[in-house]
Order: sequence, then C-alpha cells, then structure tokens
Amino acid sequence: MDEFEWKSLLSQIKAKRCTPFIGAGACFPTLPLGAALAEELAREAPEYPLTDRTDLMRVAQYFSLKYKLPLWPKDWMIKRLKDELAKSKYPDFLSPSEPHSVLADLELPVYLTTNYDDFMSQALRVGTRNRQVRTDYCRWNTLISQAPTVFASDRNYEPSDKEPLVYHLHGRMDDPKTLVLTEDDYIDFLVRMAKVPTLLPPRIQESIKSTSLLFIGYRLADWNFRVLFRWLVEPLEPSIRGLSVTVQLPPEEAGTVAKGRGREYLEEYFRKMEMSVFWGTASEFATKLREKWSEFAK
Repeated sequence: MDEFEWKSLLSQIKAKRCTPFIGAGACFPTLPLGAALAEELAREAPEYPLTDRTDLMRVAQYFSLKYKLPLWPKDWMIKRLKDELAKSKYPDFLSPSEPHSVLADLELPVYLTTNYDDFMSQALRVGTRNRQVRTDYCRWNTLISQAPTVFASDRNYEPSDKEPLVYHLHGRMDDPKTLVLTEDDYIDFLVRMAKVPTLLPPRIQESIKSTSLLFIGYRLADWNFRVLFRWLVEPLEPSIRGLSVTVQLPPEEAGTVAKGRGREYLEEYFRKMEMSVFWGTASEFATKLREKWSEFAK
C-alpha cells in the first residue's frame, strides 16, 4: 500500500465508512488455524480415507456423513475452541498490535466476521472502550431461519460507534446450528444467498455495498474469502464503496505460489478486483494501522 492508499483508507475510517471483515488469521496464535484443526479432527477416525487432511470443510464433511449426525463436527469444533481458550485465555485486547484491539479503537459501526469466536465483541467491551455491543448472525439454514434478528428485536436499533454491531456470517460458537463448517454447509450457504436476496439484513447489505472493506485474517486460498468476494463483493461497484484493502501473507510465506513473480501475479489478481494489498500478517497490519491512524487522527 502506498501513501495515497493509506490516506484513502484512513479518510474512510474517519468518516465511519469502513467495514472490517475478520477472518481466522486475526485470532492466531490464540486459536489454531483451519488446517491444524482439520488434522486434529481427522485423527478422531484412524481410518480417515482422504489424503487432504488439512481441508477443514472436507474433513468435517466426512464426519458428518460417517456418523449421520450433521451437528457432530460442529459440537467438536465448539468444544475444541473452548478448550483452547480455557488453556491459553483470550488475547490482550488492549495490546497496540492485537488486530481486534486496533479495530475496536477505530470506533466503527459494523464489524463482519466469518469466525465463530467472540473476540471482536470482547475487544469492543474491554477497558475504557465499554461499547454497548450487539451481536447477530446470518440465518442461512431452516433450523435458525425464524430466529428474530437484532433489528427485529429492536426496531429502533441503528449500529453506531457507541452501539456497534458484530455480525457473524458463518455462525457463533454459542450455537452449533448456526455454524457454516462442512462442504454441504458452504453449498447450502451459497444456495441460500442466491435464492434469498434479503438473507442479510438491509443494514449489513448497506455496509457491504457502500463502505470501504477491510479484509484481515484471510488468505487468497481460503474458501470463505473467495465466497465473500464472488457473492458479496465482486458484483458491487467499487466507485460507490471506495478503496478496499486485503491483508495477505506474502505468497512465498503462505505457500500460495512459488517465489519470484508470485507477488506480481497476486497483485494483478487483486487489482482486477479493485483491491489494495498489504503484504504481511494481521498483527503487522494492525501495528501499522494504529501508527497511521494515530498520526492521521491528530
């Protein structure tokens, strides 16, 4: 990102026209990444027949079919994450380099996440921030389709810097029925998104369509990152929402492509999607963002 891109992003943040998308990389190393979780889950069945033991969606799909219990891998996932939190505790949400901490200090009205954890909500509540956070999730399947949204429960509610909304696109760890985890789940999620244009509340659609988007904690290879782009972002007019940014590990570190011209290829890829790229970890970006924002907000 050059200085002009930074200035554009910071201007959007100041105007409250920026919406973060938070992925699993923002929670690492407190919580393990999907590949590590997939290998752990695969070890639950010594006879696991597939070679790709790092594909969490595929491994979860196997167990869903094997036990004929769609919620079994979701229960396993929730227990595994809770066990990890009990062992390592939450991150320091007051740290100047912790991604959720930095995002919370931007005082934005809407935060979107594909994570199951409550890190973003916790960061907004901690210390002197003391935001009156609301949370909600996508009603993507019939088991949860009738549950009232935060907007239905309080028709006067409007997300703001004082009462922000953390919206979980792929479910929350307090309810396994809400989780998007298996291959079937992702397909059902996509089908539902295509069939029901109003699946996402109007306020969430507005945030996606008309604000700068900040993707932090994703890799190009992540299926949920590609899904977000194909169905939520790619059809939109970038001139309406302004500059959007994705934080990506350098390709040679992420194992995405070979060294050499790999970064050049990926920069062209994101350029076609009207995205600026920050090459680095979520923590490195958070540190840089805090530094830039402190200077800009003076």
